[in-house]
Amino acid sequence: MRFSEDRLARLPVGGQTERQIHIWEPAAPRAVIMALHGGMAHAGDYVTPALYFRAHGIATVSYDMVGHEMARRVDIPGFHVFLDESELLLAWVKRQYPGLPIFIMGHSMGGLIATHLALHRLPADPAVNGFILSSPYYVNAIKVAPVLLALSGVLAALLPRMKVPLDSLTDVLTHDATITARHHADERDNVRATEVTVRFGHALNQAQAGLAAHMPAWRYPLFAAIAGDDRLADADAGEAMLRSIKPELVELHRYPQNYHENFNELNREQIFAAILQWMGAHGLPA
Repeated sequence: MRFSEDRLARLPVGGQTERQIHIWEPAAPRAVIMALHGGMAHAGDYVTPALYFRAHGIATVSYDMVGHEMARRVDIPGFHVFLDESELLLAWVKRQYPGLPIFIMGHSMGGLIATHLALHRLPADPAVNGFILSSPYYVNAIKVAPVLLALSGVLAALLPRMKVPLDSLTDVLTHDATITARHHADERDNVRATEVTVRFGHALNQAQAGLAAHMPAWRYPLFAAIAGDDRLADADAGEAMLRSIKPELVELHRYPQNYHENFNELNREQIFAAILQWMGAHGLPA
């Protein structure tokens, strides 16, 4: 398998539609991470943290989200589909790993999805021990022409699959040249997307809008990693939103030199060790 998975599975999401699940698991897992990938990415991007946590007795499960399965241009019918299907994945995880502590991990767009899950879909799920967020995509750091922002709703309705003009940011996701080369190979093979539609962009903008007002209602233990040199997500705005949560719930780390992908950065072992220690304080069996 391309990303060192131990096995693959399929997640039924309605009708004849299924999503591919990537699974990294030790022989006898003591906990499971349900990981939600970023925009234009794929579940295989979690290979780096998944292999680390597998070596520590923790399974990682991730799925290729709607609009992202072998798609060069990402398009979705609406943000709600991410939430609906992630709830289905959580139910699958509970069936596959009964009684194990579950930690929900989200990077970038996955962090935005995980945040909406915590606030609006899973206000108090006893099976979920906590959330782990990396560079959550709460506020866009990419400069977008004001006229395009103003017209995004209209364009999403009239020309939903129109391409959004974006410069490539693949070379400023991580300082690790080997992983950057992997990203480029994934793009060439249509495993990783290089374009998005206006409907996709509008859906994310709508999910970001007003989110800050809901953050104080957060109720789960949370580990958050903020990349200080992030070219995609606004680090300062994201940190401010996370600090509006009750401080006793949040362990927040900022890594000033990191590009967007903390889990693929050169200091990732330091980050993973901090996460593992935090998990130990929030229900991870010894």
